Amino acid sequence: MSLISIQNLNIAYGGNEVLRNVSLHLDPGEIVTIVGPNGSGKTSLLRAIIGATRPVSGSVTLKPRLCIGYVPQRLHIDPTLPITVERFMRLTQGVTRAQCRTALETAGVPDLLKRQMSNLSGGQFQRVMLAHALINRPEVLLLDEATQGLDQPGSAAFYQQIEQVRQDTGCAILMISHELHVVMSASDRVICLNGHVCCEGTPAVVASAPEYRALFGTGTGGALALYRHDHDHHHDHDHHHGHGHTSPNSNDKTTEAAE
Repeated sequence: MSLISIQNLNIAYGGNEVLRNVSLHLDPGEIVTIVGPNGSGKTSLLRAIIGATRPVSGSVTLKPRLCIGYVPQRLHIDPTLPITVERFMRLTQGVTRAQCRTALETAGVPDLLKRQMSNLSGGQFQRVMLAHALINRPEVLLLDEATQGLDQPGSAAFYQQIEQVRQDTGCAILMISHELHVVMSASDRVICLNGHVCCEGTPAVVASAPEYRALFGTGTGGALALYRHDHDHHHDHDHHHGHGHTSPNSNDKTTEAAE
């Protein structure tokens, strides 16, 4: 069964309709990326999934006893507060040092246990947020614009770590992305949201969809760019733009992710 199933969801605030007739699902082990402009309802959708927003109509059904890990868009910690990574992670009751170490290893930052939170780089901070979400070994990771504030290499490295987490743990990932033209090449499906589901499919299918181009204009030549593992090479810019020419075989996400 699906881990998350949403049927005909409608959300409004004070009479202002935010989401209209939205249906989607997340199956075990999938990576699904949701893109959309500001005000498109992405965060409202996520809030409905975690039960923080009550829909006007429609349904959100979670697998019974579904364990969800949540990586927030941002978290402000007072820079004058002396708190180590370990202490921060163990604010959750019952968490052991061994669990902290395992989660940090899975998030790709095994050496940060004793570091001060205030001394972490933006990328390290987000990895610690990821580790915190992984402590209870969730079946689903929800990421709310988790790369906001990171530069392009930092974002690409974080995406690569997410792909590794999926490979290591088998958890499904639902990612809200603020980067309109850039998604993980490892995404099984991309959903374009603008108050309703405009289009969805594999990255290659969505890249060529007229609904996508109408929604997001001509950034990267109007094409959907994919982060790849060679993101830190100087020719990465050419890869992004060259990807606008999709071919019938370009929806092979495994090939694209490994290039």
